[in-house]
Amino acid sequence: MANVKLAIIYYSSTGTNYKLAQTAAEAAREIGADVKVLKVQELAPESAIESNPAWKAHYDATKDVPVATPDDIVWADAVIFCTPTRFGNVASQMKQFLDTTGGIWFQGKTANKVVSAMSSASNSHGGHEQTILALYATMYHWGAIVVAPGYTDPSAYKAGGNPYGTSVTVDNNGNWIEDVTDAVRHQAKRVVTVADWIKKGQA
Repeated sequence: MANVKLAIIYYSSTGTNYKLAQTAAEAAREIGADVKVLKVQELAPESAIESNPAWKAHYDATKDVPVATPDDIVWADAVIFCTPTRFGNVASQMKQFLDTTGGIWFQGKTANKVVSAMSSASNSHGGHEQTILALYATMYHWGAIVVAPGYTDPSAYKAGGNPYGTSVTVDNNGNWIEDVTDAVRHQAKRVVTVADWIKKGQA
């Protein structure tokens, strides 16, 4: 790999998408990528966080994870987004972050970034695919290159694998109901590989 720089930007309340991000980071590092795992800024009031023990525990456990900024997008050759679904759309925390990227978009600094997305929901028809596709709409405006997993690996045919991006169903405590590790790892490595092709072509 040509020292591909990968930013994995996530939002997670109880840890599901944080686990997706960490799994992707491990796979990307295995093939030589320079990886940053970054969270978007939490917007929920402390009272809401405190009312949910799992949310509070995850919030405290990840206090040291750096908060993403538009500069991280500029730095990266590729970006993987991980967000839970909220009524078939991205979480408001993720949307707020995306809304801060107007400046770098205007300067052309989002163009040709390789991007991909992962998601989660509490049931199998809770908005998994719609959330990923909603996020990709922003990426088209960016002029980014969307790299979906498609059916390029057997993991796409397992639970949690889909052609748009890995998604996982979780229980009420945020635990994965199915093991999507293989799908996450394939998607991360595919993103880095395509970014490497593009980077070498521009060299």
